[in-house]
Amino acid sequence: MGRGRVQLRRIENKISRQVTFSKRRSGLLKKANEISVLCDADVALIVFSTKGKLFEYSSDSSMDTILERYENYSYAERHQLPINDPHLQSGRWSMECPKLMSRIEVLQRTIRNLAGEEIDPMSLRELQQLEQQIDTALKRVRSRKNQLFHESISELQKKERSLSEQNGVLSKKLKHNEKESSTGDEDEQSEQQQQQQQSNGEMGLSQQYFVPPQPMQIQRQLGAASTSKTTQQQQQIPLWMLPFVHE
Repeated sequence: MGRGRVQLRRIENKISRQVTFSKRRSGLLKKANEISVLCDADVALIVFSTKGKLFEYSSDSSMDTILERYENYSYAERHQLPINDPHLQSGRWSMECPKLMSRIEVLQRTIRNLAGEEIDPMSLRELQQLEQQIDTALKRVRSRKNQLFHESISELQKKERSLSEQNGVLSKKLKHNEKESSTGDEDEQSEQQQQQQQSNGEMGLSQQYFVPPQPMQIQRQLGAASTSKTTQQQQQIPLWMLPFVHE
């Protein structure tokens, strides 16, 4: 007995529906990859689950490239224009402008949410995602701050080592200069001592050659001189006058 045709309808059982979605989604992505490889075709696949989760596949490196081609063709078909028509290019830019404006608005709203503004209309899931983003950003900021701290500490340590080396060189130079100055002072003192010794030696020699007479010696010399003089005078006087001289 052959297998009957399966009737396509919504699966009522939630678990069965989720399992079927997972299997069919994997098969669909596999088939898209196969047709892209086998037939060298540009394939773009976009799937949203019932919970709003996005699943996509693109044979090109960027999904935007294929979507842009699709928008150009759809715009040309709607307005019945050839593909290379300049109005098509202007129409494409007119379509890009609202997209860019919406992206700018989303980014601005995200920035305000990160700053803690306009968070009242956000759901619990959105708040959790925002909290995770802030935690991730805070971890990155702290990591960068610690890195800068370590770099500044290493730079200060290098400066400290450099200054200590310079201090050591300057202290060695100072000790060398002090040693040279002390050696020069000792040489000067030795020269002064030699000069003083030489002068003392010369004075000693002069004292040896000239001894000043003492007072007693001078008196004795004077007495001896007077006695010798008197004796000479007596010798010069005639004998017959001596009695009269003594009187």
